Formats: sequence, structure tokens, C-alpha cells
Amino acid sequence: MTRNKQFQVTVTQEQAEEAVRTLLRWSGEDPTREGLRDTPKRVVRAYREWFSGYATDPADYLRRTFEEVEGYDEMIVLRDIEFESHCEHHMAPIIGRAHVGYLPTNKVVGISKLARVVDGYARRFQVQEKLTAQIAHCIDEVLKPRGVGVVIDAVHQCMTTRGVHKRGVSMVTSKMLGAFRDDARTRAEFLRFIDGGNRV
Repeated sequence: MTRNKQFQVTVTQEQAEEAVRTLLRWSGEDPTREGLRDTPKRVVRAYREWFSGYATDPADYLRRTFEEVEGYDEMIVLRDIEFESHCEHHMAPIIGRAHVGYLPTNKVVGISKLARVVDGYARRFQVQEKLTAQIAHCIDEVLKPRGVGVVIDAVHQCMTTRGVHKRGVSMVTSKMLGAFRDDARTRAEFLRFIDGGNRV
């Protein structure tokens, strides 16, 4: 299986499954016992889904745009985009929500495409700060809007299930570009939208 375009290494299904068996043996288990016999196959299938973002270019989702919007140029916000990612330091899950907003110029994109951009970057090994920046820069580079705002609120299992074992803690990151960064009123409007102040 070929992965990340910047670092291409071909690993076979059999090699990946053997790596899982090695970890099972290392943990003190017997990978040949009935309950674990098919675990390597299941883990590899799960990894293929969890890290499918390496096989996509999220920018491709934004290339089809719509210009017949009657001159609409106000803020567009898609909030509460649920995602699952994995910490690149411990390979533990990161579960969270992303809020994405932009100020269009002369074109808009289908809202499902914004969610696909989030998933495209989330389905890779990540740190939250990088994920937030990647989403914002992708939208900015492809759509060329007047501004972009991205806020992510996520729980990191590497902190809740190991190490300090602190539950009920989430991490919030943001990336503001263009008008979202330069204009305090635009930024405030975006933050009002995502905190529920304007929910109908």
C-alpha cells in the first residue's frame, strides 16, 4: 500500500498484519489464540479507513465552485463538523469538532466539501495545531476568499487514557486568515456564530 506522497513506502497487507502480531506478542498476548486470530486483519482494515486522508488531496474537494449566488458576499459558516483523527505522538485517537467560516469573493463551494476537507486532513497522523492550519490554508489557497476562520475543539485520548489521565479536558485551537485576522468585527461575528449565539 502506497501512502503519503511526500514519503512513499510500499507496505504489503501481510507485512502490516505481521506488525500487529508483533505488538500483540510484545504486549504479552498470544496472537494465535481464537479471540485474536483475526485481529491483525481487522486492525489493518481499520487503519486503512482511519488514515485514508493520505490517499486524497483535500484541495480537490474545493475545485468545483458555484458563481450564481446573486452577489452573496457575507460570511458562510459550517459549524460542529465532527471528526476523528490520531495523535502522531502516541497514535491515540483525537475526537472533536471543527467550525469553518469564510468570506467569499465571487464564488462559493458546496458545504459538504468543507466537511470533506476537514476529514481529508483529520484522517492522518496529526497534531491539532497543524490540522487547524492545514484546513484554513487549503480553503484560502483554493477559494481565494477575503478571509478564513477555523476553530477546532477536541479531546485527546493520549491525555485522557494515559500519562496525566485528565478526563473532561478539551483543547481549542484557531487559525484566522485575511479579514478574520485583520478585522476584529469579522472575527467577533464568526466567534458568535460558532458559540451558539446566533443559533435558530
